[in-house]
Amino acid sequence: MDKYEKILTLRGRQLNKALDRLAYSYEKVKKLPLTIEAFDDETLETWESFSARFSRASDIFLSQYLRTYILTTDKGFQGTMRDFLNVAEKLGLIDDARAWMHIRELRNIAAHEYTEEDLVAVFKRLLLECPRLLSIKEKINAIN
Repeated sequence: MDKYEKILTLRGRQLNKALDRLAYSYEKVKKLPLTIEAFDDETLETWESFSARFSRASDIFLSQYLRTYILTTDKGFQGTMRDFLNVAEKLGLIDDARAWMHIRELRNIAAHEYTEEDLVAVFKRLLLECPRLLSIKEKINAIN
């Protein structure tokens, strides 16, 4: 087992934990109202936890796992996030590079400050993309 394969195994474990935590939060927020008026402190805290877990899981997958996975197949590969996503699509790790680029952009939006009016829109997008992010668990478990 070479260096990248060892790192891939470690990243796979980290990603699995992050995905499990995200799945837990996802199940909780699916039951919550999604209006500004419904955002009392407890509800908002639950939504923000979901947002943070989405950001963490997507970041581990895109910035760490995916890069390491590709470097196990091509140790000299260099490129942008888009390049890595395109290769991951060709290798069958992901289904749609463009959709994953949108997840990356959404992660960046969710990780930054936004107005209260933007909260509902951000949380709705996170809800829509969460199943795609959670679906990678099967693929990474098959690899690791």
